[in-house]
Amino acid sequence: MNSLLQLSPQAFISFLQKNNIRRLHFIWNPETQRVEASHAVLQPVADFMQHDKRDFSRHEGIFLQVTRQHNTLQGAFVHNTHRGQGAGGTRFWRYETMEEYLRDGLRLSKGMTRKNSLAGLWWGGGKGVIARNPELDSTDPRIRADLFREYGELMTALRGCYVTAEDVGTDTSDMAHIFSKTRFITCIPPELGGSGNPSEPTATGVLRGMEAALAFADGGTIAGRTIAVQGMGNVGWPLIRMLIEKGARRVFACDISAARVQRAKETFSEDVLDARLIAAGDNEILFSDCDIVAPCATGAVLNPQTIPRLRAKIVCGAANNQLEDSERDDLLLFERGIIYVPDFLVNRMGIVNCANEQYGYVSDDPAITRHLDTEWEYSIYRKTIEVLQLAREEKAPPAQTAIQLADRIARETHPVFGHRGQQIIASLVAERWYEND
Repeated sequence: MNSLLQLSPQAFISFLQKNNIRRLHFIWNPETQRVEASHAVLQPVADFMQHDKRDFSRHEGIFLQVTRQHNTLQGAFVHNTHRGQGAGGTRFWRYETMEEYLRDGLRLSKGMTRKNSLAGLWWGGGKGVIARNPELDSTDPRIRADLFREYGELMTALRGCYVTAEDVGTDTSDMAHIFSKTRFITCIPPELGGSGNPSEPTATGVLRGMEAALAFADGGTIAGRTIAVQGMGNVGWPLIRMLIEKGARRVFACDISAARVQRAKETFSEDVLDARLIAAGDNEILFSDCDIVAPCATGAVLNPQTIPRLRAKIVCGAANNQLEDSERDDLLLFERGIIYVPDFLVNRMGIVNCANEQYGYVSDDPAITRHLDTEWEYSIYRKTIEVLQLAREEKAPPAQTAIQLADRIARETHPVFGHRGQQIIASLVAERWYEND
């Protein structure tokens, strides 16, 4: 096992500092067909990616830096930029090992490529990942300001091959700090000309996916159904409200936050909502006797340990990377006759809401609302039906069907700029960007 991968992010930072490295990269070289590290001492990590068959998929570039203040590891993962600059949010999260950190960035950025292509957006796939330093108070506004300003500096240094946005663990105030140091960002606050928090439209998109799955399964609707929602955060909360408004008979929900659970109990009648406080890692809600299970918290909750215990006939939620292993677990669900609606197909509205901020705004923007109707060929409802029908015809699991469709679309190059992201990355490597600090 590669010893660098088993280091914690903080120990990895110490390793980098001993080697006088602050910025670094791992690049897929299309000419040599190899993953190449910016520094020879880091090549073992590049070799790990080279031989990984699960999460690495010829990612065009992984760019990392150690902040000058607060000893924090920050990264930008760029997967595929054929359709445009890599676009996706920045996650601020705790990681135990570097392997865990890298795998999360690789999977999330690959998921963004597929999400953006199935949404018909002229963007590629990317993801930002910042590893929380456990020695810091991450709620301190001054510390966050420092961290996200430095992340903005990283965005500027990468010259636009990746455009960041809000994600788990970040908010619009963090985006404002990033924006103060770069223009390669969306989801900035409305008062700065941005689209703001995308959670509400994301929840609406998941709801549309549920409605499409029910229509495909039995021609029914949300009314009278029982749904289990794992997580009552930025997306789970509005989703619960929408389900109740649509006439759901019963909603089971859970969260690790006592405040969120209490808020739910005070807002909704216990006759329709059963809200529970759980410990981190508790997946019992997935096994509820219900029509639909909606994972809206962390990823990798669908695996060989949990799938055999599912009682729902449909899985459709907002969490990214719900399958621990996309091929194995998709097949396990398929063999059990459970309809799985891939997360990257239905949780797109966050990126849709902010992707084209630079083109300005109109009320009830048709470029946004068409994703939520039933007419446009790339709408969530239509694409969900299309994927489920293709999967049925091909007798194949729906996630693999969606991946094949998404990857085919992702190979189309931008009609104006071509594969410009790859050109930017090549120039960064040629000019040794990591030395220009």
